Amino acid sequence: MVEQTNTLNEQFGPMIEQIKELFFEFGIKNLNMDDISRKLGISKKTLYRFVKSKEDLIAQLFEYEELKWMELTKDISNQDVNAIEKLFKVSLMVYVEMKKFNPMLMFELRKYYETVFLEYHTRKLEQISQNMRLNLVQGIEEGLYRQDVNIDAVVAIYINYLIEIHSSDMCKTADITFDELFKVMFENHIRAISTPAGVAFFEARKKEVSENLKNNNQ
Repeated sequence: MVEQTNTLNEQFGPMIEQIKELFFEFGIKNLNMDDISRKLGISKKTLYRFVKSKEDLIAQLFEYEELKWMELTKDISNQDVNAIEKLFKVSLMVYVEMKKFNPMLMFELRKYYETVFLEYHTRKLEQISQNMRLNLVQGIEEGLYRQDVNIDAVVAIYINYLIEIHSSDMCKTADITFDELFKVMFENHIRAISTPAGVAFFEARKKEVSENLKNNNQ
């Protein structure tokens, strides 16, 4: 019988982190429950105390990632910094996650766990959309983003860019790295919505953004 628990359970939480890294390293299809329990150093019986099946394990992994995302974005939103600074921090989180979540994992999730993945994907995009809306409102109030920005349109375009650069062969066809593509996307977004004051702030921080991306790629 599966224990009543959640992904922040003090026993299961650390396991989830390890399982996530295993999926990043070996892929999802290549690991069965025997492999996972062995690599965790526990019995399969112990693993099944927390999950019903591999599909349930993946669903709980997504729940764990959602909870982490909400905690991190809440922490950023509560910081006493301007909207562009907050967008820097959230975008770096998105960048790190996208770098790990390679196209092969996406393919396997869509093929073998489509329902679970699509439910998570929809929720995640909505979370990002909500965060962006709040950020746009703050930036407009601070005079860093233009008053005439169409919030819904900007959010829709940015989300579409995120999906496109992660799921397409754009990097291969354009012969540029994912890092370069992400930096250009982020800069274009900032310049398109910012006032002169916002652009000036971005220029002052542009080098730091590049350094942060570089450090997270090592």
